[in-house]
Amino acid sequence: MSVRITCIKKAAGDHENPYVAISSMSWINEQSKKTGTATRIEVYDFVKDGGEAYVKDADGNKAKLLARTTAKGTKYVKTEADDVKSDNLLKLKEC
Repeated sequence: MSVRITCIKKAAGDHENPYVAISSMSWINEQSKKTGTATRIEVYDFVKDGGEAYVKDADGNKAKLLARTTAKGTKYVKTEADDVKSDNLLKLKEC
């Protein structure tokens, strides 16, 4: 299953990096039109277990999410680096 992340919700306070500040994300499966919301850890586990999640900008540029862990062991997801800034996970609107 592949899902597009549509918006993010950030927790207040200081964080190890801006991706760790994301507490949850809303998503849509563009094929089935099913939608939902998942925590940062749930999305991390989904991607780590082989699921595909991505961000798509208004021009159709897609950036895949990657599962990462900070030096302190905090799990998070981030967009794969590319030359397009508008398809970055952190550029999504707040849910």
